[in-house]
Amino acid sequence: MIVEHLNLVDFRNYATADLTLHPGPNVLVGRNGQGKTNLAEAIVFLATLGSHRVSTDAPMVRDGHDSAVIRARLAHGRRTVLVEVQLNRQGSNKARINGSPAKTNELPRYAHVVLFAPEDLQIVRGDPSSRRRFADQLLIQRAPRMAGVIADYDRVLRQRTALLKSARARGIRGEGLSTLDVWDDKLVALGSEIIHARLRLASDLQQPLTAAYSDIAGADHRPLLDWALSVRGGDPEEGALAQESGVSQDARGEIQDLFRAALLERRAKEIERGLTLVGPHRDDLILRVRDLPVKGYASHGESWSVALALRLASAELLRAESPAGDPVLILDDVFAELDADRRRRLADLTAGYEQVLVTAAVEEDIPEVLHRHVVRIHAGTISDDRPSTSSGEEDAG
Repeated sequence: MIVEHLNLVDFRNYATADLTLHPGPNVLVGRNGQGKTNLAEAIVFLATLGSHRVSTDAPMVRDGHDSAVIRARLAHGRRTVLVEVQLNRQGSNKARINGSPAKTNELPRYAHVVLFAPEDLQIVRGDPSSRRRFADQLLIQRAPRMAGVIADYDRVLRQRTALLKSARARGIRGEGLSTLDVWDDKLVALGSEIIHARLRLASDLQQPLTAAYSDIAGADHRPLLDWALSVRGGDPEEGALAQESGVSQDARGEIQDLFRAALLERRAKEIERGLTLVGPHRDDLILRVRDLPVKGYASHGESWSVALALRLASAELLRAESPAGDPVLILDDVFAELDADRRRRLADLTAGYEQVLVTAAVEEDIPEVLHRHVVRIHAGTISDDRPSTSSGEEDAG
């Protein structure tokens, strides 16, 4: 897949922006705070329906405006698709594909993107929510219908948790809350589908992760990944011991049985705390190297190697499965974080993709193999070797 053209309206610091991109490497150069990352973020949103920087859409809408528009022309071989999304501060977002109204969760069918960013270190060193977000955004690209499943699960989770809080406030005991059973059924059905998809994802990522880590680190430290599931006891969100999955990736019925039993077992505690304590929103993706958890044991270099290997493995998985060709790789200010050896290795590994977008504050940080078509960003103005400009108001990005 190739992003041929990107157009923004009232997105972040841009009143309007137009960016033309080429096959192969594209480099966006500019000082920090000029809007480079905002361009990358817009492309990523089309593929994942989310941002790698914020958990809600409102910060992406320019100050003083009610909505923003991201519009891109994508090339899939000889076929061109125009995709568009309007981000609204109030109400649901709206999408169009080739000019016709569409559901927003259809956008990832057309846009495949893998982002490398400094925030990736939080995937391996941060709290479980960072790892869940990584996995779920990849799930959506792999199977766009999962966007609806995850959204429905989040809605049911909010409603069930509100009921638990109400029961706690009224002093209702577990056996007196029969209405909870209806929400349990919905939570189990949707949550089991998410858990099943995550387990399959971890299994399918294992081989490309092993290969990518060796390529990045220049050593075989036996990287492994598996899910610690709250349905099997413990609470990864609170640091309590939890067994790793121990569940066949195909055993969806087994997951449902475990889920339902765990909800019944913890109902009294859930009412006492006013929280839903079981489900994929409490799970954690456990990463290991040298048979030790990356979080808390790996060196800084090993942690970066795992983070980069996760992104490379994601790209390889999408590349192997997608009829649309390679995903677009975005390397957002990542070279400034790496030593010279990892810079060279990462550049060599990514240069062969159909399209690569690199952002950097210092042009010299970018390895020569990726240094081809250069676009310069200054205070929201985009310029390259052709007479094409767009303007906005300066902001961080």
